[in-house]
Amino acid sequence: MANNNQVKNLLDAGVHFGHLTRKWNPNMAPYIYMERNGIHIINLYKTSAKLEEANEALKKIAASGRKILFVATKKQAKDIVAEKAKNANMPYITERWPGGMLTNFVTIRKAVKKMASIDRMKQDGTFMTLSKKERLAVDRLRAKLEKNLGSISDMSRLPGALFIVDTTREHIAVKEAQKLNIPIFAMVDTNSDPRPIDYVIPSNDDASKSIDSIITSVTNAVIEGLAERKSGKSEDEEGDTPVVEKKSARKRAAVVAVPSKEEEE
Repeated sequence: MANNNQVKNLLDAGVHFGHLTRKWNPNMAPYIYMERNGIHIINLYKTSAKLEEANEALKKIAASGRKILFVATKKQAKDIVAEKAKNANMPYITERWPGGMLTNFVTIRKAVKKMASIDRMKQDGTFMTLSKKERLAVDRLRAKLEKNLGSISDMSRLPGALFIVDTTREHIAVKEAQKLNIPIFAMVDTNSDPRPIDYVIPSNDDASKSIDSIITSVTNAVIEGLAERKSGKSEDEEGDTPVVEKKSARKRAAVVAVPSKEEEE
């Protein structure tokens, strides 16, 4: 059941502002409350309900010991996601999505191990035996790998779930996760298709304040799950089948009752 205080916080953060009506995706119709001044207004009661559902599922995944990979490469989301994911001790991609990040994970892991190899060279003195030109090339390679893959250096296996900001922009990540049956959680705006997403959070994925509000909520749930695991309260064990399974299209399409009229910010 939607929490009125939560709905008010979402309203204050501008989570209800969708895209221009001419850019909408018809599959988002169940989550749209109305149209105002050529812009679709998202039903925040449904957003609140979906956010609670997603938080509960993410909490279980974190408690089971699985990693949740956060993906957000758009400018207004990068810094927010990087900061919140770090606080939750979860991997994240905020630069370009490397093709094959999930479907060719073995190769990605080799690139991550290359970083560790370079670090060892610097520690044991091997690095200084190289020529100045070679050292410069190695440093450049290390910097490039760190920028693109440094945030996933601790991710030794495929993640238990993906959390995506803007599924239209991150469509390659969505396709790779689908191929591997990895559950997808996402902020989905009115111009995106919610059908491939297992846990849809209908929301404004363009405004920093809106992104911060949703990401803060989900990472707090992840931190709670990690705390449960640490204290031994969680019944799930690392290595088990992911707690959260892919949801059927029927379940994804389910929505809560239409609420009373909300005020636009």
